Amino acid sequence: MAKPSNRELHALRNLISEAELILSTTELPEGRATRSRELLRAALALTDDFINQAKLTPAAIMGRKGGSTTAQRGSDYFRQLAAKRKTRAGGRPKSSSD
Repeated sequence: MAKPSNRELHALRNLISEAELILSTTELPEGRATRSRELLRAALALTDDFINQAKLTPAAIMGRKGGSTTAQRGSDYFRQLAAKRKTRAGGRPKSSSD
């Protein structure tokens, strides 16, 4: 399934909003209009969230996680990386065949 475009998301939001407006002027038995309006408000909130997420690039989404992952590694890890770059000894360590 393809990712919906921003235009499609706005169209969906407008359709849901219009349905909610129609139900707000209608009275149905057993409180069905009230429950339907609640569900449509939830659908509007989800659609708004999808629209906001569509504005973010995948790199921006991953960037939020990067700082916490980097902090878990600690400063020793980065010292070792810097030392490997200085001696051109990067990459996977050689396996010891005993």
